[in-house]
Amino acid sequence: MSETDLLLQEHIAVTRRFFVGISPAGMMAWRGSPAMASDAASDSLLEKAASQLEFLTPPSRIKVMGRGNPPPSQLSPEQLRAAGLAPETWFLEVLADAESTPKPELTRPLARESGGALTWQGLMTLAEKHAVRYMHVCTCTNVADPFHTCLWEGVPLREAIWMAGPKANIRRAYYWGYTTPDSARFQSSLSLDRILEDPPGELPVILAYKMNGREIPGPLGGPVRLIVPGVYGNRSIKWLQHIALTNDFRANDSYAEMNNDVESGLKTFARFIQAPAEVPAAKPWALTGLAQVGSSGLSQVQYRVAQAGAVEEAPWRQATILPPPKDWGGGVTTLPAVPLQFDPSTGQARSWPMRYAIAHWAALVPGLQPGKYALSCRTIDANGAAQPMPRPLPKTGVNAIQSVPLVVRA
Repeated sequence: MSETDLLLQEHIAVTRRFFVGISPAGMMAWRGSPAMASDAASDSLLEKAASQLEFLTPPSRIKVMGRGNPPPSQLSPEQLRAAGLAPETWFLEVLADAESTPKPELTRPLARESGGALTWQGLMTLAEKHAVRYMHVCTCTNVADPFHTCLWEGVPLREAIWMAGPKANIRRAYYWGYTTPDSARFQSSLSLDRILEDPPGELPVILAYKMNGREIPGPLGGPVRLIVPGVYGNRSIKWLQHIALTNDFRANDSYAEMNNDVESGLKTFARFIQAPAEVPAAKPWALTGLAQVGSSGLSQVQYRVAQAGAVEEAPWRQATILPPPKDWGGGVTTLPAVPLQFDPSTGQARSWPMRYAIAHWAALVPGLQPGKYALSCRTIDANGAAQPMPRPLPKTGVNAIQSVPLVVRA
């Protein structure tokens, strides 16, 4: 089964459960919609899938971008160990930037050459006291669809920074992961205050060593990758091994050199998952999708069905944002400990939709007359701004309104 088929099956299951709860008429419409398979075997599969909601992404569907020849994601277990990308060989250096003026002062630099780099064992010792967990989506600045949503576990990056004894002349940290000899290194950076201090309700930058309750495998960016909450994936460097503390005031990120805004926070936007290309006339049909919940939160998801040539005249209609799932999916049967976005007294999410994650949505679309249409979806954020506002400009994250063709046959 292809990745698209798996994702479609997941959202069909979500929507099926949604329409079951609407009304008998709603269920009748759902059974007659293009999303509902007509054969008994497929119906049985959907019945089974309806009991689970894959909010978190299974490892088999996690998309990883890598550089090098071959990229780290294609290294063998032996090559991963040799590259320091297995727990028993992993290391993390925290050093002063040699080119910074004046030079940053560190009292205890974590240098591999002197045997002082942070090791896996050292990280696990930090985790005994400082481990945190949270759910977060990973999205590329220049790609319309989120790559994956995972439950991350790690140690706040500040714990490693403090181990190095920062003293003076430090404004930022830049960092990079394993790089093959024949490829340019890919690096990102953060201001020191973002690393050391979290405003109330904000999530910490972490040295992540688990995804969905399991150690991060080498091919997926492990054994340790940085997770920077609230921003795009170029800041969350995989295969992390090096951190340089610098007095340089610039965001000297590789993505900046590629004509991207590297400071942009995640945007709120909607995408279709099950959007039929053709439906019968005069019969209601099901529509499903997901919304990325960015920095400004999410209050509504809307859809529009417009006759070709009259898109702007068609009204936006409300879709339903589905509630938190009973089962989070992604191979997580029980949430380990309590993620930071959850209330420890109830085990429930503190707010929904959850910022920096995703939400599923569904709608039952009334029957239409035969013809050609354009089908669109958008979000309204918690400040009342309709997608693509408030940040519609390119290079700060893709959030254009998605529109797909629809044919209603007689």
